[in-house]
Amino acid sequence: MFDYYGSKWKKKREHILKLDGYKCRVAKMYGKTEAANTVHHIYPADEYPEYAWCDWNLISVSQASHNKLENRTTGELTKLGQSLQDMTVPGKNWRARK
Repeated sequence: MFDYYGSKWKKKREHILKLDGYKCRVAKMYGKTEAANTVHHIYPADEYPEYAWCDWNLISVSQASHNKLENRTTGELTKLGQSLQDMTVPGKNWRARK
């Protein structure tokens, strides 16, 4: 199970939030602006541990968007979360897109 409470994750989380300007990337897809306070693994850390620390696999989201990406009880991806995963090519820096 992934450690979301360790200092390594806290540093990585802060790095991703800064990288995304503390803005929710899901809201941005819909032309909206929302503050981000959570970092989501596009490819779930427990299923894809080899991607857990990769910047391309981490996305800044609001709590509301995070709830839309995964079932908060089971941890399973929702249809939207699966769609985001399907659009994300492992190893490709999607933030470089214009």
